Amino acid sequence: MTNRNLSVFIVDDDPFIRESLSILIRMDPHIDVVGTASHGVEAVSKLQNGEVAVPDVVLMDIRMPECDGVEGTKRIKALFPQIAVLILTTFDDDEFIIEALQSGASGYLLKNIPPDRMIQGIKTVHSGSMLIHPDIARKLTGMLRAPNAGTNANSEGGANKLREAGLTAAEHNVVTLIAEGMSNKEIAQKLFLSEGTVKNYITDILAKLQVRDRTQIAILYWKSHNQQG
Repeated sequence: MTNRNLSVFIVDDDPFIRESLSILIRMDPHIDVVGTASHGVEAVSKLQNGEVAVPDVVLMDIRMPECDGVEGTKRIKALFPQIAVLILTTFDDDEFIIEALQSGASGYLLKNIPPDRMIQGIKTVHSGSMLIHPDIARKLTGMLRAPNAGTNANSEGGANKLREAGLTAAEHNVVTLIAEGMSNKEIAQKLFLSEGTVKNYITDILAKLQVRDRTQIAILYWKSHNQQG
């Protein structure tokens, strides 16, 4: 029995970028590009109509007409929560960073990274890990600490939610490692647990925190951590 190739759907308003990314990704024999779209509405339409097979990963541009990457991510994750969305941009769009993650994105990369890192990024989010460019991660921390940050109004509530959720010590350890971007396999190795046990912990954590995915677990951790700092 042969393993199925990882599948990718590219959403970008620039046809040159779409073609370039398609060529780059197809250089890896284990990844297939199942289709492309020029904005979020078109992407959702193609997925709903069956014009494009539901992919493992969506590469989503952040700035697009009609439906940008943040809104596109919200719509795709609402319909297909199993898809990992990797946000791509040529801009330093600080104001979109937290919103994209809160919308369900699994990661955020700049388009000017080397091709091998782009391929690795796709594989990383598909494995269940989060992926955030180091420069953006530093800015994310700064934004959460900023007194006038757009998400500041919800920061205390997020921190309280994490503290009051009744997490066990083991669950707190899992939350910390999720926030560091580790996959289930990496968490299992770090904590000397089976992957099945880690999955069970994460299921319980999601229920206690009343969030939908590991990205939102990480955001609650960051808010709590930075509030305490």
